Amino acid sequence: MLMKPTSAARLRRASAISEAQRRRPSFDLALQYAAPRAGLPARASVATWMVATLARPAKVTVRFVGRDEARRLNRTYRGRDYATNVLTFAYGSTNGAPLAGDIVLCAPVVAREARVQRKPLRAHYAHLTVHGALHLQGYDHARARDAARMERLETRILKRLGFEDPYGRQS
Repeated sequence: MLMKPTSAARLRRASAISEAQRRRPSFDLALQYAAPRAGLPARASVATWMVATLARPAKVTVRFVGRDEARRLNRTYRGRDYATNVLTFAYGSTNGAPLAGDIVLCAPVVAREARVQRKPLRAHYAHLTVHGALHLQGYDHARARDAARMERLETRILKRLGFEDPYGRQS
């Protein structure tokens, strides 16, 4: 026989939920699909991945694009003439204003990488969304030490979300 929680237990649970909501940074998501939607994550998934990653309030646009747009953006802003999987554009936030930026995911590149790496497509999108959100917050992987730190953080966040280590390491 299941017992009903006492009113004190219900109050503790409600208090814990409201405390978690108070600690969660505010988040404003704009989602743009500029590529065929088949296989692309839904808004709820992207929002979940972003909220799990963000440590402070943010206004973010996540845009799914095709190969041509990704290549043009990569060439224009990074001087690299190829379509890449994810690009992050962070806009300065001052005086405690929310983070602001764009994360661009190239659907055909992400799909190809997932196939080649034998990863579930959803897991790869989650990884690259988390990766982009970390860049938005100032994380980088230009130096080996910074890359290792970023990879550990990505792995920890993805594990909390129910995904395996994106780098294939055993825990």
